[in-house]
Amino acid sequence: MARIALLPEGSVSHEAAVHLVGEQHQFDHYALISDVFLSTVQGKTDYSVIPIENTIEGSVNLHMDWIVHEVDIPFQAEWVYPSIQNIIGRRAEIEGDWSRVVKVMSHPVAMAQCMNFIRKYLPHAELEHTGSTAEAVHKVKQHPGSGWVAIGTALGARTHGLDVLAPEVTDHNNNYTRFVLIGKEPMKLERSGKPKTTILVMLPEDYPGALHQVLSAFAWRRINLSRIESRPTKRRLGNYYFYMDIEMGLNTVLLPSALAEIEAIGCQVRVLGSYPSYAFEQAVHK
Repeated sequence: MARIALLPEGSVSHEAAVHLVGEQHQFDHYALISDVFLSTVQGKTDYSVIPIENTIEGSVNLHMDWIVHEVDIPFQAEWVYPSIQNIIGRRAEIEGDWSRVVKVMSHPVAMAQCMNFIRKYLPHAELEHTGSTAEAVHKVKQHPGSGWVAIGTALGARTHGLDVLAPEVTDHNNNYTRFVLIGKEPMKLERSGKPKTTILVMLPEDYPGALHQVLSAFAWRRINLSRIESRPTKRRLGNYYFYMDIEMGLNTVLLPSALAEIEAIGCQVRVLGSYPSYAFEQAVHK
C-alpha cells in the first residue's frame, strides 16, 4: 500500500486519484499544493497527485513552476479525468431561488470553467477564490444560513453532507484535467498505459535556428511531440525553456539518440519522466 499526497478530500484530485489507483492506498490530504509537493520531497508520502493541465484553462502554471523550479521528482504516471463541477450548498437554505445566494466560492480554475452558469443565474453574487474546490465546500459547510454556495465535485458534496443544487454546470462537456503522479519509484498499476516521456529543453543563447534543429531531431526520426510549450526560466527577461511531451518511452533506440543529438548542439535537456499515460477510458479503476 502506497501513501499518496493530494489536495483535500472531495476535490477533483481526490476523485481522479481514486479513479486511477483505487481506494486501497492511503491518501494524505493537504490544503495547499506546495504541501502536497513537499510531503513527497520530505519522504512523508511515496507519491503526489498534481493537476497540470485543463482542457479549458490550459496549463496550471503554478503547479508546472513547482515541478520545474522547486522539486526534482520524476513523473511515474499520467492520466486524464473529467472535471465535472456542480453548485453545492443546502437545498433547504436556497430552495431553488438563486437570488438567495450571496457568495460563490471555488478554486479559480474550477470557477473559470463555470462562468456561463454564474453569469446567467448568479451575476449578483460575490465570487471568492479558494485553494481547492474541496476547501470551498468545507467553508460552505461551516457557514449555514449565510447564503454561500460552492463549485465542486459530487464527492465533495457527499463528504461534507451537502446537496448538489445544480449538477454539471461547466461551460463545456469536454472539460478534462490532466494529472501526473510524481514519486521516486514507479508505481505498479494493473494495466499498461501508452508510453510517454516529458522533457525540458533549454536552448543555447548564441545558436541561431536552435529550436528548428531540436524539432528536426524528432521529425526525421518520426517521433511525435504531443505538446510543446515555452515558459520563462525566471533567470532574465526573454529567457525561456521548452516543455515537451513525447509519445515514446526512453526504453527505445530512437528517443535517446534524439536527445543526444539535441545535447550535441549545446542544448540542456532535463528528463521529467518516462511513464505510462492513461486516457480517461483507459484508466485502471472505473
